[in-house]
Amino acid sequence: MLLDYLFAALLGVIEGITEWLPISSTGHLILADEFIHMSTSDAFKEMFDVVIQFGAILAVVVIFWSKLWPFRINRDACGSGVSGLVDRYCRKDVWDMWFHVLVAIVPSAVIGLPLDDWMTEHLHNPPVVSAMLILYGVFFVRMESTVGKRRPQVRRIGQINYRMALFIGLFQFLALVPGTSRSGATILGAMLIGCSRTVAAEFTFFLAVPTMAGASLVKVVKFLADGGGFSGSEVGILLTGCAVAFAVSMLCIRFLMNYVKKHDFKVFGWYRIGLGALVLAYFYLLKPAL
Repeated sequence: MLLDYLFAALLGVIEGITEWLPISSTGHLILADEFIHMSTSDAFKEMFDVVIQFGAILAVVVIFWSKLWPFRINRDACGSGVSGLVDRYCRKDVWDMWFHVLVAIVPSAVIGLPLDDWMTEHLHNPPVVSAMLILYGVFFVRMESTVGKRRPQVRRIGQINYRMALFIGLFQFLALVPGTSRSGATILGAMLIGCSRTVAAEFTFFLAVPTMAGASLVKVVKFLADGGGFSGSEVGILLTGCAVAFAVSMLCIRFLMNYVKKHDFKVFGWYRIGLGALVLAYFYLLKPAL
């Protein structure tokens, strides 16, 4: 059982790094699952892999709290009625950002949720994961060679309008295919419409909060509805994974925000291509020979 806690911590490290860097958490987890075998049930492990994202979400909330909290007390506001209350207690720019985030999650929520089980059953396999790793790796390298050289038109989150938010949301929907990378797809979509790397990364982080919280909640509900339950040790394992994912995410998010100020995403594109080739080589050359 002690080994399960160690495995949970290791998976938390993988989640904390790969959830935010555009390199696909699924691609890494599918390899990790070949070597990390918990003594828990398969249903718990499937739920665990999703719910540890909650730790990563908390890191976003902590780091960007000042940009995410939509309330304030403005003692200088002197209006009356509803508009006066809004001016006194609300930050309009933050509310606007959240409304744009809500628009961006519509494609994944409306189309993705009904297809969740089907995608898990038919697309969560090495060929699909490796193909998406390589394909989006090529996209990143190509984008940085073309779009990345242009002067970005959107340099602040507040410049993102509803049409742009929906476009980014469509790219997040594409990330439902395993191996794509949610952060990678949304950053790619944001940069294609003229967002700077910093804005693309920030909006991706903000978009992750309701998206990943919803995904975690859905997995827990399905797990319980199918007759699953939590033993004391399983609660400890889950909390360990979440705690480690939180700590590592704190470091990884800060790293990425500093990195994009001076560098492009090409290195992540090449990394994805290499990882995709590694997934193919392991499952179709090395594993059959073992």
